[in-house]
Amino acid sequence: MALVNRTLDDPHYYLLNFRRVLAWIAERYGDLLIDTEQAFLADFAALPQAAQALLVRMVMRKGELFRASKLRYAEIGDTALAVAPLIELGWVRLDATLNLAQLFGLCTKAELQLALAEPLAERRLSQAGKAEMLAALVDTLNETQPLQAWYPACEDALYWLTVMPVCERFRLMFFGNLHQDWSEFVLADLGIYDYEPVVLAPTARGFQQRADVDTYLQLAEYQRLLAEGETEAALAGVREVPCANPWLEGRRRRLLHRFGQHYERLGELETALVLYQGNDYPGARARCIRVLERLARHEEAHALALQAESAPESEEEAQQVSRMLPRLRRLLGLPPLPRQAALVLEELALCLPQPKDGSTVEFAVRDHLNAEEAPVHYVENGLINSLFGLLCWEAVFAPLPGAFFHPFHRGPADLASPDFVSRRADLFAACLAQLDDGRYLDTIRRHYREKWNRQSPFVFWGLIDETLLEQALTCLPAAHLRLWFQRLLADVSTNRSGLPDLVQFWPTQGRYRLIEVKGPGDRLQDNQLRWLDYCLAHDMPVCVCYVQWVGVA
Repeated sequence: MALVNRTLDDPHYYLLNFRRVLAWIAERYGDLLIDTEQAFLADFAALPQAAQALLVRMVMRKGELFRASKLRYAEIGDTALAVAPLIELGWVRLDATLNLAQLFGLCTKAELQLALAEPLAERRLSQAGKAEMLAALVDTLNETQPLQAWYPACEDALYWLTVMPVCERFRLMFFGNLHQDWSEFVLADLGIYDYEPVVLAPTARGFQQRADVDTYLQLAEYQRLLAEGETEAALAGVREVPCANPWLEGRRRRLLHRFGQHYERLGELETALVLYQGNDYPGARARCIRVLERLARHEEAHALALQAESAPESEEEAQQVSRMLPRLRRLLGLPPLPRQAALVLEELALCLPQPKDGSTVEFAVRDHLNAEEAPVHYVENGLINSLFGLLCWEAVFAPLPGAFFHPFHRGPADLASPDFVSRRADLFAACLAQLDDGRYLDTIRRHYREKWNRQSPFVFWGLIDETLLEQALTCLPAAHLRLWFQRLLADVSTNRSGLPDLVQFWPTQGRYRLIEVKGPGDRLQDNQLRWLDYCLAHDMPVCVCYVQWVGVA
């Protein structure tokens, strides 16, 4: 089923796309729908086109409350006629009551000055901005009432869309997440986003059980409550929500980790410790060690740090533990460990005029070092990731079960899963084998041409032009590409960031150097240190450039 309407000429383009999504849901998720959702599909299909279009216009806007005067569309015509069937079904109601914040969201400043003239005058806020008005009135005007009770002069009808939860559930089932929305269709129609076409099996879908959809929505609600500070009820819910699905259990553990960080920031260390203990979300063990240390439970912290040192979950944890262990040994009165010889990192010191145009320190260094025979490019994480993505395109977009289930994937749905690489081990091995015999050059160039501007979790199209690509393929040895790509595959989620800011090429000599730039007062971050250490350990040319501004103390 083609889900992308490749033209916006039809004024009902949004309705056509919504119909396609409903058909997709009916075809692939029919067994997960309850009676009310099946009824929605049938009732929607039976509505007049104008009513369908008005409903979709509201669904694709923000919120559930709409003033009739803001819902005027030429292709729909008379809004009052179009909404009547929706009111009859109960999908739109006219009896909504508003709190003050909702009133402010629906009214202009001029309307609020009329509606709230008396309380605004009492507080001398008649000419204040909306945010200031709301902040001053929200504690005293705390009732909920209809729009006309707030604003008697208003003759507008207020529509309350009651079926948004059903439509949101359908959106989640289609995309497999809540961060993508209906605009994906329009952006694809306009050619702003181009997606890799992946063959989808008729059974391909993001959720296999209705309970999985319920769990996802529950976790999203608990995350919202955490963000709004309503932590007690949310935490109880997260602890109790059932997660038989490994992917959802991973989301639940990540949310528990965030709750732990929240309580740690508040100084409620015992609560934070309980949340970290027994949670295998990446980073939880290191935070547990820190909390034990803050609680002066040094022996427990030391024992856990030794466990982490002997079997670190990642380079990041190994780096953190290497810093914690010496401190814990001192606190326990243990002799210091012998220091390992540090790798010598080349440093470059520059004193440059501070850019008058406000450009960054990285650009200042790039422009200073750039030469015709040795061009310098600002690449940060973009170059190595892009070369990897171009070489390994087929492996990344392999149509494995559970990886793709709708046409708008920027990358595989399991990209952050622990088994992302192992599921594709043979495919990645075949891609990297091309580095041994030179085939990688043609593959990268071909994918650059054929996949241009297509969505990818690795390729930075706005950064990579043909000049940079050719210089990189000329100057970066295949052996170094293999090492970088192997490190990316070792921890896809973490190692895609932290790469040096600049790259300098000497095309006639076929060599390069990576340059990490640090401005005044800036220091190397942990993920940058790990990449620098990796490059040094494999004899790659890399340096750190420390910049001071001319005339600035």
